[in-house]
Amino acid sequence: MSEIEVRVAQSDAEVTAAGALTAEAYHADRLIDDGDEYRAELLDARRRADEATLLVAVLTPEPGHDAVVVGTVTLAPVGTSYAEIAEPGEVEIRMLAVAPEARRRGVAEALVRACLREAVVLGAQRVVLSTLEAMVTAHRLYERLGFVRVPERDWHHEEIVLHVLTWTVPEAPGATVETATWRPLVVHDVAGWQAGASGGFTRRANSVVATDEPEDVAARIAEVEDLYARAGRPSIFRIGRESRPAGLGTILGARGYDRVSGAIVMVRTDLAALADAPVDASGSSLVTVRAADEPDDDWVRCWLDVKAGGSAPDRSTAVAILAGSPALYLTAYAPTDPSGSDPDGEPVGVIRAAFADDWVALACLVVAGHARRRGVAQTLTRAAVRAATARGARRAFLQVEHANAGAIALYEALGFSPAESYDYVARPVRKLAGAVLG
Repeated sequence: MSEIEVRVAQSDAEVTAAGALTAEAYHADRLIDDGDEYRAELLDARRRADEATLLVAVLTPEPGHDAVVVGTVTLAPVGTSYAEIAEPGEVEIRMLAVAPEARRRGVAEALVRACLREAVVLGAQRVVLSTLEAMVTAHRLYERLGFVRVPERDWHHEEIVLHVLTWTVPEAPGATVETATWRPLVVHDVAGWQAGASGGFTRRANSVVATDEPEDVAARIAEVEDLYARAGRPSIFRIGRESRPAGLGTILGARGYDRVSGAIVMVRTDLAALADAPVDASGSSLVTVRAADEPDDDWVRCWLDVKAGGSAPDRSTAVAILAGSPALYLTAYAPTDPSGSDPDGEPVGVIRAAFADDWVALACLVVAGHARRRGVAQTLTRAAVRAATARGARRAFLQVEHANAGAIALYEALGFSPAESYDYVARPVRKLAGAVLG
């Protein structure tokens, strides 16, 4: 079966297909008839793409076939013509439609989940939508994804009563907790900004967390740039909702910084419920998971073999960063002897669970290529949650790149929700003579 990808409409063809599909779906559901004036607005996906965010669900093609748009939804910011009920701090879901022939394949859920992630990227506090009482199947989906009824906001359109549901962005751990679980080898205090230096190993450990409001932002940026330039390394800033000043990303863009990557922070606050949930035996029966307070050779080798992608990172630097925070290290072993007599087996996956306050940060999840699609990643994640709960953690978070659809799907299936988004922006290396950074 072809897989479904949800993305912002990328071409005129996708925009046109989204409009036609929306009109078709509304007609199939008897929400409009052939002569309905609203049909013209449904067809006009170009205006939705220009004024709001137009998402499409695309069925990735099998060999010899073209990609097909099978679903679409519009996410409208407050103040736009498509936001009928959104209030400040909210974005509104409009015109969710799935092609009749593509229903019961998870397309609607994929579209709504993409809206939640996009809302976090946009910095919204809530997502709001209107629905008809008769849409029982849709109500079940919204409830499962965390939407709640707000009866006092129900409204009428002509003689139709519309129910209002909202989804609230969950609390994120924040930059202080996040950095406490992945400490750079050296942190330079630049008048309140924290500049990490760790030999270039991972952006998280070699970037600036700017959460202090500067009096002279240009001077502070220049000081950071000189600091990194003396080490012959690029200046990298993490830009998120806590960054100060509020327009720091724009200021850096004007200085020649480009976005190099970005991530979604996903959280689960009812950690005990996940820890107590039944384990998927299909994955757990394939591996044995062992936990330790320090990363052993098997853990480090398995992690770096996958993470490095063929390059040769500085192992001592990697281990030193790992050791900077209290954590558990879990390794999944698969038997190598068909008779089951091998007491150790082969390490096929690892995960790290690091602790700060009542949070646990789940990171470094990798699975060897030949062991994927067997449930090993889910088994490791569940095992890490159970071990972390036993250590007193009540909430969990993780960071996943926007483009990593497989990991996002795994975490969503485990009940994690998007809570924050951040980007890394970088300026090319500017070499200067002087002391070595970190």
